[in-house]
Amino acid sequence: MRVMKYSDALKEAIREEMIKDEKVILIGEEVGQGYRGCFAVTTGLYEEFGPDRIIDTPIAENSIMGIGIGAALMGMKPIVEIMFSDFVAVCFDGVLNQISKVKFMSGDQFSNLNFVLRLPGGAGNGTGPHHSQCLESIFMSIPGLNIAIPSNAYDAKGLLKTSINYGNPVVFFEHKKLYKTEGEIPEEEYSIPFGKGVVVKEGKDLTVVATSYMVKVAEEVADEMKRNSGIDIEIIDPRTLIPLDIEIIGDSVKKTSKLLILEEGNERSGVAAEISYQVNEKFSDYLDYPIKRIGSKNSTIPMTPNLEKAIIPNKDSVIDEIKRYFEV
Repeated sequence: MRVMKYSDALKEAIREEMIKDEKVILIGEEVGQGYRGCFAVTTGLYEEFGPDRIIDTPIAENSIMGIGIGAALMGMKPIVEIMFSDFVAVCFDGVLNQISKVKFMSGDQFSNLNFVLRLPGGAGNGTGPHHSQCLESIFMSIPGLNIAIPSNAYDAKGLLKTSINYGNPVVFFEHKKLYKTEGEIPEEEYSIPFGKGVVVKEGKDLTVVATSYMVKVAEEVADEMKRNSGIDIEIIDPRTLIPLDIEIIGDSVKKTSKLLILEEGNERSGVAAEISYQVNEKFSDYLDYPIKRIGSKNSTIPMTPNLEKAIIPNKDSVIDEIKRYFEV
């Protein structure tokens, strides 16, 4: 096993797939020359694979999306990078009305439609309202899309390799605060199947389902509560939101009888709302408390660090909510 940064794990996934299959291409702003990727994910790929496969574009998200969709329709395996997930609003028609509906509207003539949309998002760096959002819940409501949301380097590589060859459009969310985090990566190639969550930490008193960077927050919460209060928290990372591994969550709820869902997206109509509803439909008999959701406050993300911190869940705020809600 090697220790590797999240960003480098993504790059290795792209590189391995580009070596294996010349149909894999990367499209985006400054993914080749210039910055070699805004967050250094694609450094070195332009030099290795050249401008025909690492395609730099102008600042024109509609064009980036259109090129990627066209390439997918022609049998290529495009990886489309939108520099900040917030900017996907500029080319949202391509996601909502085009790539997500191609299979349905063509009578499945495009049965093997490979398309990955990489969306770096999340707050915590003081980047303000237009560069800090977590938009996963918006995409969960669109039929025809699959959603991956890796929380660590190992999952980032494995899920991206699966996404590139999945045969269906994938929206791939990357939290900007995770890029510099490190994790163990096997020497050999591997992939991670969609719809298979993982138990990050076993526990018996409370189930916490967390996504993306909030998995790190959940681990901090679990460590402190175990040390100071003796509360043993089990942490579940679903890894993908569509498809969602509801069974792994249900199995944990059967054991702990209490469920908290933690995300960075806005709490209103968020990822946690959908997960909690599905759990309530299938596993409500095992719950001793109503399901608790924690997300960012329903506010635009401020640029000022202190105000940003007040909006987004953190270790202390989550611990306070757990103590208040579950009476522990």
